[in-house]
Amino acid sequence: MRHLLSLTECSPAEINGLLDLAGKLKKQWKRGGNPPILKGQSLALYFEKPSLRTRVSFEMGMQHLGGTAFYLSNSEIGMGTRESAPDVARVLGRYVTGIMGRVFKHSTLETLAQYAGVPIINGLSDYDHPCQVMADLLTLREHIGDFAGKQFVFIGDGYNMANGLLFGASKIGLNITVATPDAYKPTAAVMGLAMEYAEESGAQVRWTTDPHEALRGADVVYTDVWTSMGQEAENAVRREAFKDYQLNERLMQSAPERTLIMHCLPAHRGEEITDAVADSAHAIVFDQAENRMHAQKAILAWLLGGVELPGKSKAKPAKRAKTRTTRRR
Repeated sequence: MRHLLSLTECSPAEINGLLDLAGKLKKQWKRGGNPPILKGQSLALYFEKPSLRTRVSFEMGMQHLGGTAFYLSNSEIGMGTRESAPDVARVLGRYVTGIMGRVFKHSTLETLAQYAGVPIINGLSDYDHPCQVMADLLTLREHIGDFAGKQFVFIGDGYNMANGLLFGASKIGLNITVATPDAYKPTAAVMGLAMEYAEESGAQVRWTTDPHEALRGADVVYTDVWTSMGQEAENAVRREAFKDYQLNERLMQSAPERTLIMHCLPAHRGEEITDAVADSAHAIVFDQAENRMHAQKAILAWLLGGVELPGKSKAKPAKRAKTRTTRRR
């Protein structure tokens, strides 16, 4: 039984294999359609946090591959209040062949993986956002080709999106610099894992408080909202802390003119990024949004459809996420 709770669970060969498969499925879809490799498969979409891209991309991805998907809100289920998380997992595992969860706490996904008996996919947690990262890497591959020697910069909050990008970049050999205020830097545990992966891939991993220094020589710059869902009470404090980290025309003068601009959306325009930068000729944010669907189709085909990944290898055990499962009786 395999899950995708974090890219820490995937080997570099599996990540590259998923990117190859996503590219193949995207080409098939643009030529007229994908084969129904998920016919008879069903995916429950469990949302504690709302999302345009996550819901629509998973629903359309399952439809493209011949499967079905349906939406479940926590107000309907009451996980942890009306019914325990292990009981919800064990019930859903008898109804569906996979579960996607977009949740506040990563531990919720670990519980689902322990008890559901079906593959669990992380659609966002407070620890990682692997589906978004796979879409980002697919988009980068389309625009810059080989990752070796390229400079990727993340500017913003060292939270789940930064974590996922650190894991993904360091595993596949993409140099990454994260620029955040000192109080919002990635944890030592996350940086330690990324540096460990970088030793194997040959990538460079850096953190700095200086966004101007980070942008020198950048091939790509990426940002995300300063205040994530569930952190709204911190909004005023965060706006003050991150005011020098806005992607605007002045900050972008520190980067090469060719630098690509990425954002996972939704964007708080005028806060972490200005309209002039988000809508510039170098912005590829909507390519990222489209590729959510294609990257997730590869993940679904792998986990639910048994499709073998090109160039696959044995994955190392996860360093963070515990993904033990129980057999259904």
